Amino acid sequence: MVLVLVLVLGYVVLVIDLEEKEMGVGAVYRLKAYLFFAYSTMTVVISYIPVYFKAEGLTAGEVGILMAVGPLATILAQPLWGFLSDKYKTIKRMLILALIGLLVTGAVFLFISSFIGYLIMMFVLFIFMSPITALGDSLSQKTAHQHRISFGHIRMWGSLGFAFTSLVTGYILTAIGVQYILLPMMFMAIIALWVAFGLQDAGVTTKPVTIVSAAKIGLHPRLFFFLVCTVFISVTHRANDSFLGIYLAELGGPEAFIGWAWFIGVTAEAVVFATSRYWFQRFSALTFVFISACFYGIRWILMSLVSVPWLLLPLQLFHGVTFGIFYIAAFSYVSRLIPDHLQATGHVLFITTFFGLSGIIGSLFGGWMVDTFSISSLYTVLGIFAFLGGIGVLFYHLIFGKSILSFS
Repeated sequence: MVLVLVLVLGYVVLVIDLEEKEMGVGAVYRLKAYLFFAYSTMTVVISYIPVYFKAEGLTAGEVGILMAVGPLATILAQPLWGFLSDKYKTIKRMLILALIGLLVTGAVFLFISSFIGYLIMMFVLFIFMSPITALGDSLSQKTAHQHRISFGHIRMWGSLGFAFTSLVTGYILTAIGVQYILLPMMFMAIIALWVAFGLQDAGVTTKPVTIVSAAKIGLHPRLFFFLVCTVFISVTHRANDSFLGIYLAELGGPEAFIGWAWFIGVTAEAVVFATSRYWFQRFSALTFVFISACFYGIRWILMSLVSVPWLLLPLQLFHGVTFGIFYIAAFSYVSRLIPDHLQATGHVLFITTFFGLSGIIGSLFGGWMVDTFSISSLYTVLGIFAFLGGIGVLFYHLIFGKSILSFS
């Protein structure tokens, strides 16, 4: 079955690669390849490292703390990465620097075996891992605008990499043991670094960037309150990222089930990204954010009712209409708010909120819920939070309407 999936994926890659070469868009072709391997690198940590920590004998609360440390590093580091890329007019060099740091950190991580050691290494690991996808998405948005293609058409290759690697890694770790989790991560990071050397920066402006101009982005009420509304939604997503693997393991599922769960979900996400050019213009971006919040609420409530591991697999199809729709809509909305010379900073601010701040809240709150109550109780509460986020988006639209964001 896995071989069939690999062959199908390879066929799709070949067809689209030929189309890209005929169009002469080498920059787009290389960027898709980069996103594939960058997200492949990330999926190993996101999907399997909570299970690795549990196998090392840590409690759910300790796992929650470790999974919150990464987002804390993201909050501190990502805005700096975004600011530097805008200031020096290059995303490519920042990606290369981050990937080199990630590989060095991964090599050191192999020799760590204590909770304090994990705490320190998770912080350092995420300092370098967070920008490889965040800045990659920012470059994708700029490249899509430059070549007049949809952002989802490029971004779906990150989803395909995430899906493919999560599935294959599940079988690899089942065979060799979850203690070798960092080996597939470092393998994918090496390929991503190799591809990164061939990337091209896009959409460079001559307008200077200062810390003051960058800081004004996060302080503007319209953007600030939009991010507050999205936190209620993204916290639920990030809590699921941290505890889905543990949920499957508690229900009796093997490591391979974790891979299948991520593969099904992220493949559905890739389909949504790939078809975004056909449906995204039908409604406003805020409308799609609201729709995704409702789907999130339904998804978590249904997951809270599951009692056998295999039932979680078909529910992963909801990932496409939750994260897929939410990410494209929210990313597009933020892009329209931010001036051209601060695009990377604005994109990273949004991604930092989604994967950083929400990751901390989701991991810590999720760990407390699991230790105090149960994982099914956690998912019930996540459903309530998602619906509250949708209501917040409605109020946001009523308050701000079509007001214009200004940084003058």
